[in-house]
Amino acid sequence: MISLLISLAVLLIGYLVYGKVTEKIFSPDDRPTPAVAINDGVDCVPMKTWKAFLVQLLNIAGTGPIFGALMGAVFGPVVFLWIVFGSILGGAVHDYMSGMISSRHEGASIAELSGTYLGKAVKWIMRVFSVVLLVLCGTVFVTSPAGLLEKLTPDWMNGTFWAVVILAYYLLATLLPIDKLIGKLYPVFGVLLIVMAAVVIGGIIFSGGKYTIPELSLQNLHPQGTPIWPYMFITVACGAVSGFHATQSPMIAKCITSEKKGRAVFYGAMISESVIALVWAAAGVSFYGTTQLLNEALKTGGSNVVYEISTGVLGVFGGVLAIAGVVVCPITSGDTAFRSARLILGETFKLEQKKIKNRLIITIPLLVAGGLLTWFAIANRNGFEIIWRYFSWSNQTLAMIALWVATSYLLKKGKYRFGSLITAFPAAFMTAVSITYLLMADEGFRLSQTISYIAGAAAAAILFVIYIVALVRSLRNKSQSSVPTA
Repeated sequence: MISLLISLAVLLIGYLVYGKVTEKIFSPDDRPTPAVAINDGVDCVPMKTWKAFLVQLLNIAGTGPIFGALMGAVFGPVVFLWIVFGSILGGAVHDYMSGMISSRHEGASIAELSGTYLGKAVKWIMRVFSVVLLVLCGTVFVTSPAGLLEKLTPDWMNGTFWAVVILAYYLLATLLPIDKLIGKLYPVFGVLLIVMAAVVIGGIIFSGGKYTIPELSLQNLHPQGTPIWPYMFITVACGAVSGFHATQSPMIAKCITSEKKGRAVFYGAMISESVIALVWAAAGVSFYGTTQLLNEALKTGGSNVVYEISTGVLGVFGGVLAIAGVVVCPITSGDTAFRSARLILGETFKLEQKKIKNRLIITIPLLVAGGLLTWFAIANRNGFEIIWRYFSWSNQTLAMIALWVATSYLLKKGKYRFGSLITAFPAAFMTAVSITYLLMADEGFRLSQTISYIAGAAAAAILFVIYIVALVRSLRNKSQSSVPTA
């Protein structure tokens, strides 16, 4: 209990202190944002700060900080450390830089920004990588609510039926101007996500001793002995560091009306998501009592676990809240995943997205691909788990690249070149995580733990050395350019 309260306090302090440091390094000013300078009535639309914050929160969150945190809690209370410090030092910095750099490039996607700051080859890799990740994400957030709705409705309303209904909604959300559907519904659902976490943790704390929130421990309590490094850092993405957010921040970067609102919207939304993840990680272990029982429960599906915890702690009210949250929240991340994919493909093929015809040309094939993957997930017993594993790794790899993009930006355009360390350190860390996981995971190369650890650390070290060389060169060039000429 004390560890949870301290963790929540550290997250708040992180926003107030480290968030301010991050903001100072980026140095927001009074230049017009895309919402003001472009305002196309479709994607670049002015939005009030509180609304932009709630939309951003729901875009990046969905059920990610719920399912991911529950799966991460299987490792034990050590997951608290990753959620707290991963978010403050990595995830929130990642989201803020992704959004603010995009705002200074007319709302450009992370793929386009990669090309600008890491080269054309990386741009094309990121175009493909980002779209694949977004389609996988959209698919993940179709199958989980469809599966729960199937259990709660008549037999003829099976998983396929609900998948089609959800995909039809995705079509509308992807095509319509952002302020027509997303801008009106998401703030309400964002509040729902926050309330859901608050009442669940409140029910556990005031249960009269029925549930005990474990204190922080560095011990690995995973019942199958799965190593914490790198698996926990891949499993808990949305609550700590998530590359998916780099595809979502540019969407809201098109809607903020001032750069100086960026910290509240981007850094603040990530910290808020981490609070939600922390709550569900604590709830998972305290409700089931042991990581063994939590792990067994998760084998029946994340939606079932959320439903069991909510109804067990809060009764009928909790059941209604869980159903609403587990159905609504993933859907509202899936639709923005497809919307982001539309924007990236629009940039790639130079199709101006103000025209409905151009939006349809891109959206229909995307939803067909998502539909086929959804059918695979429903038709195969382990389909959801397979898609989730590939989504998790590609998600963290995208975070690694986005952090290197931000580092390059700060080296080239930043007011404080040494400030680039704020993104370089988490970039190197996520490089080690992603490479190590790819080499040793079942869906990767299945190499030994020793080889994977060494190779992951070596990859991170090599990139960090390259960064140091670039930093020294940048400082030298800046020093020379500041010398007055005769």
